Amino acid sequence: MHMSLRTALIAGTAALCVGAVPAIAQQKNPLVILRVIDADNYDPIRSTSTAAAEVAYMLADTLVSIDFDMKTIRPLLAESWEISPDGKTYTFKLRKDVKFCDGRPMKAEDVVYSVKRWTNPASRSPVANRAGPLKDVRATDDYTVVYELKEPYSDLLAQLGLSFASIVDKNTVEKLGENFGVQGFNATGPYCWVSWTPRQEVVLKKNPHYTWGPDIYKDPKPQIDQIVWRVIPEQNTLMAAMQAKQADITYYMPYIALDTMQRVPGTQVQQQKNYVYDAFMGFKVDKPVVSDEAIRRAANMAINRDAIAKAVYFGKGTALHSLLNPNVLDFDKKSAELMPKFDPAAAAKLLDDAGWKVGAGGIREKDGKKAAFLVYGLRNAVNPRISEAMQADLRKVGIDMSIQLWDATVGWGKLATQEFDAFLMSYPAVTANEALNLYFRSTQAPTPNRMNWKNESTDSLIAKSTTSTDDATRTQANGAVQRQLTEANVWVPLVSEPMWLVSGDRVEGAKPHGLYGAGLYKGLDIKLKR
Repeated sequence: MHMSLRTALIAGTAALCVGAVPAIAQQKNPLVILRVIDADNYDPIRSTSTAAAEVAYMLADTLVSIDFDMKTIRPLLAESWEISPDGKTYTFKLRKDVKFCDGRPMKAEDVVYSVKRWTNPASRSPVANRAGPLKDVRATDDYTVVYELKEPYSDLLAQLGLSFASIVDKNTVEKLGENFGVQGFNATGPYCWVSWTPRQEVVLKKNPHYTWGPDIYKDPKPQIDQIVWRVIPEQNTLMAAMQAKQADITYYMPYIALDTMQRVPGTQVQQQKNYVYDAFMGFKVDKPVVSDEAIRRAANMAINRDAIAKAVYFGKGTALHSLLNPNVLDFDKKSAELMPKFDPAAAAKLLDDAGWKVGAGGIREKDGKKAAFLVYGLRNAVNPRISEAMQADLRKVGIDMSIQLWDATVGWGKLATQEFDAFLMSYPAVTANEALNLYFRSTQAPTPNRMNWKNESTDSLIAKSTTSTDDATRTQANGAVQRQLTEANVWVPLVSEPMWLVSGDRVEGAKPHGLYGAGLYKGLDIKLKR
């Protein structure tokens, strides 16, 4: 993590970014969006959290946009682009009407600066690899950017549509330094930074210059004067606030309440069926106890995913019986067949055969070590119940799992350490290649490859799929990696989480998107009736 808790708290009295004028007292009816978790910071290149992305998409734009189908690439800051025959050079033609929140026109050099900042090792970005094997990025005139790769990267356009690739203002970044995204922000999004009070709320105001929203929306201009992203960690409180009309929109409604909310007059409940966001537990494979493949495989056999999907998600989620979501491009059906089935008796026998004998208190022991491990996770709406359910399942086969859940403001920093043996995480992905590149390449350790999985075969296959210029080779390589990781039981896949957008009777035009978990994406087409 790149800021202290003290710094984050100071940010509550944040200075505004250049050009951002306080609007809290002037705006009588802000759009209030409820969520259950805050981010560690709002610098797009420094946070991997969904909480950061969902705000960043409103604060900043990217070269391209991604449609509601989660697959089709659309223009945004780049009105067009060309790809060289060898797949190594992308030439982007930029819009000429774009301005930052402070009114300064955006030009090609701003794109070059943002990409170089993102990929510069000195920035310590945990998502720098998403930019691809960058050789050079340069401006050939004020509105042309040449993005040159060392080798082909089939996921490039999709990655350039994510919040990490946001175009930001150099002047504000240099003014604020490490406090960019903490005490201020300046970019070209439909909304501008006003303030952030950690664990409480982020306040945004309409960008008065914005007219270039992506064509996936009916209206390219923001219609809301002020937006408040408010954090309510307790889901029952969040539900009550929506029912009492103290807030306007959420996609963090308790699953148990969705059927009830559909019956509330004036309330609209919509599902984004193209959404991919999956929960799993990952093991640090070089840690004591969980370094034993028998422990990891037994855990996969002992945890009842179907029961978790039913009890925690009230039937709204789908149990995952494969490493990756079946909806992603290049999903490998054979790897799903290799996933251990739920069978606690077989898990117990596996542990017996591996030398893990039942000891005091029913916890197994081997070579003087207890079958015990510590799991870290973020304290959100579902992780307490998921972790407790897993803990009970594992205890039945003699494995003792301790749980430590953290507030997101400090949790992302904790998840970058080596303090834990396993971790709970939820993540989005569109392609298998994206997920495998992000989590399993050796160069991604210690985060987001928090498993410390370092395997030459994995690296080689991922490189092959990433640089392949034909579908068959890419699919074969991605499938081989999925089978390898499934057999190694590096993860315990849990549940594919659904997205449901609930909006109150003041709201019209809201439609769930879901890119990287951001249910409202740009927040365009939304209007308040009063």
